[in-house]
This record gives sequence, structure tokens and C-alpha cells, in this order.
Amino acid sequence: MQHKTKIILATLTEKYSTLNSISESIFEAYQAIVECYTGGGKVMTCGNGGSAADALHIVGELMKGFALPRKLSAEEQIYPEHLNAKLQGSLPAISLVNEVSLMTAFANDMDPNVVFAQQVHGYGAEGDVLIAISTSGNSENIIYAAEVAKAKKIKVVSLSGECGGKLKALSDVAICVPEREAYKVQELHLPIYHALCLAVENEFFGENL
Repeated sequence: MQHKTKIILATLTEKYSTLNSISESIFEAYQAIVECYTGGGKVMTCGNGGSAADALHIVGELMKGFALPRKLSAEEQIYPEHLNAKLQGSLPAISLVNEVSLMTAFANDMDPNVVFAQQVHGYGAEGDVLIAISTSGNSENIIYAAEVAKAKKIKVVSLSGECGGKLKALSDVAICVPEREAYKVQELHLPIYHALCLAVENEFFGENL
């Protein structure tokens, strides 16, 4: 791990001291995501309500430059020059919350609580990571997605409140923030996934310091 990556993760717990108790889980999540990308995998995200917005937010930070410019490497510059200059290096990530046609069709024909699980089944492969977000840890559609991920040997990184709910037992890495009220849980989820995205970006696009 690069020195700057260590600083990013340490700064998170310095700024949010309440997260000191789960710093090991946050580091394990970072390791799981790096391992996924090193092996050519992708990250999938899902959540409900405000957590759905967080799922989309994470994808936005991974798929393009977050804090670094991510210029294309020489090997990646296979496009017309005007595109080589504008495209950025990407960390493949898919949100499962935004496929409206698929989700509404599946919900109408089958069980609406299985719409995330269906996408994990269709998109997911061994070596990927599913970031499953549920403030209670008991959202049925998130649980189903995690169950499919486990069956397909996809690592589950969960973000939840302090109890972790049923999702905790299904997680390879469970980040259970020390809050119970949904909005307070979400207020801590954001700096955690920002730090994870910064750290992972630095690992693949930062200077080797």
C-alpha cells in the first residue's frame, strides 16, 4: 500500500473519531476492492432511498477521475487524439439502482425484492465486489443480492448501521457505523466511501510514493 493511501485512511478516522472502532473493517474493504480491480473485476453497488443515491455516488467516483487526473496510459491511447486527451482512466463500477426498464419489468413479472439479485446474477462474476448498502442491514432486496453474490463467489462489502442486521452475516467485510438512526448512519457512510474511493484511486493512479 502506498504511503499516501495510508494517509487517506488515517485522515478519515482522525476527522471522524467515532469511526476508530471500525477502522479495521474500512481497511479490509479497501483491500477487497483493490484485489478485485487487480484481478480484472468490477464493483457493483446497490441500496434503497438515500442509500441508492450513495450507490450511484460511489460509481461516479470510481468510473472517472475523483481527485486525480487519471490520464490514459500509453497502452490505453487507442482512440482518436481528441478523445485520448479527454478520456480518463476508469475503475469499472456498475450501479444496480438505475436500470428502470429492467427493474420495473422484473418487478411486474416476478418479485420486486429480487431486482438487485437478478442483476448480480446477470452482471456478476467471481472476483467482483458487491457494495451492499442498508442502514438497517435488513433490507430484503439487499439481502437477496448479497445471497446471490455469495453463491457466485463475489465478495460482499456492506455498509450499515451499528447492528449490521442480517446483512452482516452475509458480508465478507461488514462496515457497521456506530449509529442507528438512518440519516445519521448515512452521514457516516459518505465520508467512508469517499475515503475508500480516494484510496483505491491513489493505488491505481497515484504516484508510487
